[in-house]
Amino acid sequence: MEDYEKMLEDIKKQEEMIQFTEFTNETALQIGMLLIEKAKKEKLSMTIDITRSGHQLFHYAFAGTSPDNDQWIIRKNRVVNRFHTSSLYIGTKLKLSKNTIEEKYHISSQEYSPYGGAFPIIIKNVGVVGTISSSGLKQITEHNLIVEVLKQFLNK
Repeated sequence: MEDYEKMLEDIKKQEEMIQFTEFTNETALQIGMLLIEKAKKEKLSMTIDITRSGHQLFHYAFAGTSPDNDQWIIRKNRVVNRFHTSSLYIGTKLKLSKNTIEEKYHISSQEYSPYGGAFPIIIKNVGVVGTISSSGLKQITEHNLIVEVLKQFLNK
């Protein structure tokens, strides 16, 4: 059995560490390209999306993905934008409490997907302004891939 308390702690530490002083369209392009390079290197097929303040700045779908992956990203992004934390954090919190998103928050799982793969874009002293998301892989793989690339980008 997984240690959900430790996972929650680790995700919070990641979110505290991975923060930007600014996030421009160029920032989105650079991070998006790093995600593509890493996925290609690891032979992963996924869809990548970077959105700031409701404006999609970057989107790329590898061969083998489908429009369904785009829909997963939309639903995961809704989780980040509502709770201002990663979708994996909310999913893990729900597992720990043994509740569904409907039971705990009274919102539809058809609209909100509490599964890993959407990470908040956090501006220091401002807060969450967007999402960096992926779909097509296991949720923990998606989360970790995004975190690794963001750490690399921010030299952390």
